[in-house]
Amino acid sequence: MAQLAIRKILNGNGLVQTIMRTSATNFMVMVITTLTSIMTARMFGVAGKGEFSAILFWSTFLVGVVGFGLPTSLIYNMKRHAGKGAEYIRAGFLFQLPVSIIVGVISWMYLPVWLGNYSAEVIQTARWYTVLTLPLLLAVNLIAALAQSSDNFKIYNGVRLFVPLFNLAGILVLFMTGVLDIHAASFVYLITTLLVVIWSLYQLRGELKIDWLKRMVDRAAAKSLFGYGSRVFGVELLGTLYSQFDKIIILSLLTPRDFGLYSVVYALSRVFNTVQMAISNVIFPKLTGLDKDKIIATVGRAFRLSLILMTIVVVPSIFVGRFLMGILFGKEFLEASTAFYLLSIECILGGGSWILAASFNALGRPGLVLIRQVIALAITIGLFFVFTPLYGLNGIALSLLIGALVRMLITIAAMRVAFKVRFAGMLFDKDDFRFLIGRLREKKIIKRAGRAGGMDE
Repeated sequence: MAQLAIRKILNGNGLVQTIMRTSATNFMVMVITTLTSIMTARMFGVAGKGEFSAILFWSTFLVGVVGFGLPTSLIYNMKRHAGKGAEYIRAGFLFQLPVSIIVGVISWMYLPVWLGNYSAEVIQTARWYTVLTLPLLLAVNLIAALAQSSDNFKIYNGVRLFVPLFNLAGILVLFMTGVLDIHAASFVYLITTLLVVIWSLYQLRGELKIDWLKRMVDRAAAKSLFGYGSRVFGVELLGTLYSQFDKIIILSLLTPRDFGLYSVVYALSRVFNTVQMAISNVIFPKLTGLDKDKIIATVGRAFRLSLILMTIVVVPSIFVGRFLMGILFGKEFLEASTAFYLLSIECILGGGSWILAASFNALGRPGLVLIRQVIALAITIGLFFVFTPLYGLNGIALSLLIGALVRMLITIAAMRVAFKVRFAGMLFDKDDFRFLIGRLREKKIIKRAGRAGGMDE
């Protein structure tokens, strides 16, 4: 009985169970990523860590720029229009092939300009890594969306977990063999992504058994896929610029050493976004297609509870984080501790605003999120150019924090106007605690099952 009760809770397909499993995956990804960051920081030093991060940066950034909203559109359309999944999948994957080639050529030509402060060896490695990784990362995004749309969160979480896990394994092999080389480490990351793409395609082979060589495209399906994609693309593009423009500023205005410091404290601050990212990733595909009141109520409760939980966690953790940063990464990284404090708070505010944004996407109104992103991005970029020359890395972190606060306030205001949601109601609802207590009481099922199992023995 105990095993059955636990299995029911952990293996259920409901919203809460899926969020719990995805949160656990996020936590494992965070731990693995942190361990990898520690290894690379120790192996390459501060400046070498900055060069390695610069090599990895451009493919991730460019994939966000040329995604055209197709992963999100794939989820939305497969949920809303059952029976046309094959056409959506075919159109999405085939469209990304020429995109990866075009962007790859552009990257090869302009990376020497984009990485003007770096050595010729670093630039050449960045060229090869970016060109070869672009199609793989575009495929990963569509594979993850396909898994989400079919409620196959096992594959979705597997894709997200195996990439950093294999990266860590590869870095450990390099360390044990004494190969302290950023170029070899870049090759490891490339092979890791390729292996995960092959594994995930095999796991989803049932959904991918379609007529890939079919000449005619279903115009209705393509119109629906690219129509919604074009509407959400603006939001996602601005989201990419918002989350990556800080790195572009560092690459342009500061040194590889600064990039090395920032990459460590930024990754460490994302620890506080574990639960909120899980909610954002799960809540959109789970709620799309439901009625408006249900969507607003669920998103609001998830936002409030996550914000309270992470605020309680972040206050003591940022001080412990600074202590651990000196021990694990090295004392030289402590000079970026103030940036770490600011980024930790920004992480929670930003994560909360993305949870709220799920309500607009689920109701087919991503344009409101686009307006929010435009305003917040304009303010943040403007602050970058004011604060970075004055305060360096701390100026970048402060700009992001102010931008995250603006984003949250604009989102709540948009919900007030569009959905008639009370401002105070979005920030506090006493029923949230009753809901949380009810969920905690459900845990007693495990205790009762455990006692019953003991009696059976």
